[in-house]
Amino acid sequence: MSKSATWHPASWKVCPIQQDPGWPNQAELEEVVGQLKTLPPLVFAGEASRLKNLLAQVADGKAFVLQAGDCSESFAELSADMIRDKLKVILQMAVILTYGAGVPVIKIGRIAGQFAKPRSSATEKVGGVEMPSFRGHMVNDDIPVPSQRIPDPKRMMSAYHHSASTLNLLRAFTKGGFADLSKVHMWNQEFVAASAEGRRYDAIAEEIDRALRFMKACGVDLSEGAPIHQVDLFTSHEALLLDYEEAMTRVDSISGMYFDCSAHMLWIGERTRQPDGAHVEFLAGVQNPIGLKLGPSADPAEVMHMCDLLDPNFEPGRLTLIARMGVNKVTSVLPQLIKAVQESGHRVVWECDPMHGNTFTAEGGRKTRHFDDVLGEIRGFFAVHRQMGTWPGGVHVELTGDDVTECLGGAEDILEEQLPLRYTTTCDPRLNAKQSIDLAFRVAELLRG
Repeated sequence: MSKSATWHPASWKVCPIQQDPGWPNQAELEEVVGQLKTLPPLVFAGEASRLKNLLAQVADGKAFVLQAGDCSESFAELSADMIRDKLKVILQMAVILTYGAGVPVIKIGRIAGQFAKPRSSATEKVGGVEMPSFRGHMVNDDIPVPSQRIPDPKRMMSAYHHSASTLNLLRAFTKGGFADLSKVHMWNQEFVAASAEGRRYDAIAEEIDRALRFMKACGVDLSEGAPIHQVDLFTSHEALLLDYEEAMTRVDSISGMYFDCSAHMLWIGERTRQPDGAHVEFLAGVQNPIGLKLGPSADPAEVMHMCDLLDPNFEPGRLTLIARMGVNKVTSVLPQLIKAVQESGHRVVWECDPMHGNTFTAEGGRKTRHFDDVLGEIRGFFAVHRQMGTWPGGVHVELTGDDVTECLGGAEDILEEQLPLRYTTTCDPRLNAKQSIDLAFRVAELLRG
């Protein structure tokens, strides 16, 4: 495996690789990768280092992570309104967690780069026709036509430009006044505001307004430069397409170290966490904060080995372990993993992904998740950490700002027969805005407890 003296951005190519799309035209692939290498970075090394420092606070139990966004971003759904509405939900959830639990919340979006998805099978049947599986818009199209499913490397260039556009708008929103804490009421969308979740959120917003008025009356500086007027939103995605990630890797002019400048944080998925595999090799060498998904099959020895590979310097904030066990397994599998990591000395962030271990197919053939299972896994995650005396550092959820009907249950009790009403995801089911806000209140209660 890689060592700092021998690692380079292309060293992953000598390792076995999973989830490779099988680009049909190598010359075209090399041309696109060459073009990407000449383009400006999407994020900067200093921003990634700042996130790592903030995550070190989470590892010390002094902050909490909210990592949230789309399952798989779509080239067709990157309008300003859609980006704004997704940001609204993330900001609302962060306010609920911060106000309700009294801890700083580090906001990381699954956004501006989450265009590729791992698949359990290379092919799928649609309408009786077998064709290559949809792997995200960075690879092929979700249109169920065999010719549209052929991997096309030019889509990586499109993904870069879509990511740049999204980041440009996010920076404008988060630094230009939209995320101002004095505007918490305007984050509540119309279809949410009349719901029980929306009314509960508005009550918090009103309390924040009163607190700001009190602070101003007491002479606290709330002028334009005050921290309440801006927020930091970091970006993340699964580092699945290593040709793209290699092309986006740059040497930091200050530290001389390699950073993957496609996002602030990258993670390794459940299907690509082979210790001798290409994805681990690549991410072991970049200096970004790294996430590692751990499913119910993870064992203590494997996790300790992965910690040594990905965090050889025992650097707080470097490694986030993202448990995605499923509601029925989290309390039996997670304790032994936490114990092993504690004994290893690695100061990691523990995060709960309550989505991916709780997916099932409804009678109509649509993948879905039940809100009660999502909440149940989070409760189990918190219970284990309480038992072990460790800090439940964050949650990792798939959501949208739209009024979709993709996950069952929640306060409005979405039923299976309602799934077809507004089921728009290109891959996995997402929580809608009401369900997301409801979940934030529940997590805040667990943090207080």
